[in-house]
Amino acid sequence: METHNNINTTSHDIDNNVAFEIDNLTLGQIVAINEQRNLELESRQHYDPITGEGCSTPRVERTVKIGDELDGTFFIPEAMAVELDSTSVTSAEQWQMLRIKHDFEYWCATCVTILDKVSGRMVNMVLNRAQRRVVQALEQQRLAGQPLRLILLKARQWGGSTLIQMYMAWIQLVLKTNWNSLICGHLHQTSAAIKSIYQRALRNYPENLTRDGKKPKLLPFEGSRQVRQLGGSESLVITSSAQSQDAIRGYDVKMAHLTEVAFWPATLLHSPEDVIRSISGTVPLEPLTMLVLESTANGVGNYFHDEWLRAKSGLSDKTPVFVPWYEIEIYRMPVDNVEVLVKEMDNYEKWLWQDCKCSLEMINWYHHKRSEYPNQALMAAEFPSTDIEAFTSTSNNVFSSEIIDRMRHANEIPIARGDMVARGTKTLDGAKFVSFDSGPMEVWRWPQESTFRNRYMVVVDVGGSRPASDWSVIAVFDRHLDKVQGIKDSGRPEVVAQWRGHIDHDELAWKAAQVARYYNNALLVFESNTLECEGDVGSLIFDQIKAAYNNVFHRNEDSSKPKPGFQTNKKTKPSAIYNLIAYVRDGAYIERDKKALDEMACYEFKPNDKGYGARKGKHDDILMTRAIAMMIIEDLRIKSGQSRAVNPDFFITSPEIKFLDYA
Repeated sequence: METHNNINTTSHDIDNNVAFEIDNLTLGQIVAINEQRNLELESRQHYDPITGEGCSTPRVERTVKIGDELDGTFFIPEAMAVELDSTSVTSAEQWQMLRIKHDFEYWCATCVTILDKVSGRMVNMVLNRAQRRVVQALEQQRLAGQPLRLILLKARQWGGSTLIQMYMAWIQLVLKTNWNSLICGHLHQTSAAIKSIYQRALRNYPENLTRDGKKPKLLPFEGSRQVRQLGGSESLVITSSAQSQDAIRGYDVKMAHLTEVAFWPATLLHSPEDVIRSISGTVPLEPLTMLVLESTANGVGNYFHDEWLRAKSGLSDKTPVFVPWYEIEIYRMPVDNVEVLVKEMDNYEKWLWQDCKCSLEMINWYHHKRSEYPNQALMAAEFPSTDIEAFTSTSNNVFSSEIIDRMRHANEIPIARGDMVARGTKTLDGAKFVSFDSGPMEVWRWPQESTFRNRYMVVVDVGGSRPASDWSVIAVFDRHLDKVQGIKDSGRPEVVAQWRGHIDHDELAWKAAQVARYYNNALLVFESNTLECEGDVGSLIFDQIKAAYNNVFHRNEDSSKPKPGFQTNKKTKPSAIYNLIAYVRDGAYIERDKKALDEMACYEFKPNDKGYGARKGKHDDILMTRAIAMMIIEDLRIKSGQSRAVNPDFFITSPEIKFLDYA
């Protein structure tokens, strides 16, 4: 299998110089380790929700004998054991009623039937390993008396949505009355499909275990097509969509199942943030209230990806749960010849063995399944080993998702938001920053005095004035020329401020000059293509700015007629992007804005030698300011004979996952 050490980086690439454990083991040692892993896996998978063995919640062992109906040893939830000690249980039905009150997994296995996708038959819902991981997170919150809050990143279908819906059904059917729930998907059809899972489960629900002895049903409610009432519970089940939340108005929602959130559309009237904020406002902070965001990944830079990163960093109220492919039991394949498989294992599969502790049977399945896909990245998007892979959805990514994820540690919330103002629209007099919450300009660092000329650089990417146009971006970089020995970030360029919006080109040029004046008369760099295409109008804008501001970047400075601005063309753009790849790879600049990294994660090689560009529906305006800035900074560095500062944390000795395209 050929290894590409070029800049086409889209799926896990293990450093070829890393020494893997498996390379130094004999065949007998590999077989012995694999047998031990399978034994451990079998013991973890020994699961019997009827006896309670292998269940997710803390258990107490009890021997029970109730006549001829019930006789045996069971592992029951601790809370049930406490109630059992103070309650007289004289029949198997009483035992069962008490058990389903405390034991969700037992309730699933005895009261819930689902459609088995393999056989097409209705079967009891015995939770798989992935589902039990989700239950463990929910039960930990429930038993602590906390509101139930979860964000679930799904891989291929293993019943994640079904599990969430059944947990909500358990609360409505067994634990609470008048406890309304909401199902909200990106489309009404999605919500309706999940509601049908609930309805199917109710058809076979045991009548003797209901509150009123009747089979529960979802009944019509006040003539609404989107609201049903759960018979015997008085709870409502409401369906809605991200595009229309009219159904939830006026209802007291206690639980919300928000599905495929990554695909919720952002429009001028509704954004996912607005919809979820509205829904969250109806769900109180009480025990047994529930708010779950679940979705397969749909790239980065959207609301679901943002919320996932917040949850991972501990800044969200939601517990993040991701299930990798190798935790799903069906993804195994017997190994006919261990020696052949080991010889054929590439570095990624060796990483699966070493770091993920995968068995040979898991790796053999992955090895064969991957042959169905033209490259590793598409395989990783369908069957991710990490959450980072899950958000990688194309084989053409320019930037390494693993490195982008590491760069996110430098992202910060701006210390101020507002705009630059002056005494007039087309003047630099009195240029200053004015703070207000909805302003288009973000500030991470205020300007500092320096003995170095052009410590600050302002780069402008020219967009359009209409809301549907490309964004215009004014990015401010601190070049940190006063490099100090021993200071980690010293000498590395840093993004310190940014303006982003839609504005007429002449106003944009003056806005950029005002920003440059504010940041110690910074070197002002225009991406000149758009302005030059405007002919005399563009020339007039340049002439006006140069007359008022004397530190505008000119290309071809060695010629007799240097031209203002940086021109992006077939020659300079590949060079600028390639240089930015090196800066990103080496951690050679500090990125404060998460939106810039989101754009990098969606930046692609275009087919048929059409160069680079943003994925369809995405932008690259912020990214281009970085590419232009790092290109000029690199050129100035070379001319001055300086060494390029890098982040030492980006050069670690442990096996590091990067991205690679497999031929």
